[in-house]
Amino acid sequence: MRKPMTKSQLMAALADKTGMSKKDVQGFWETMVELAYKETKEAGQCTLPGLGKLVKQHRKARQGRNPATGASIQIPAKTVCKFRVAKAAKDAVLE
Repeated sequence: MRKPMTKSQLMAALADKTGMSKKDVQGFWETMVELAYKETKEAGQCTLPGLGKLVKQHRKARQGRNPATGASIQIPAKTVCKFRVAKAAKDAVLE
């Protein structure tokens, strides 16, 4: 199994595939990521077609256990960010 691509390798590969400059690709990527974060924060989710969906989700408060002592603790409610992979992405990767 080979190592995953680094960010700079990904930007170079996108630049080669699209014919854009590395600087333009990097600017586009940063803008897309900013937009996805902003949309998820404001609307609760952002869909990236063919890839997946960023979702803001609320978790209720719950009881938990300290694994070291076994003592019961209260875990407070919080909001988390999840990524749900699109079916097309699963099918492409797992075929």
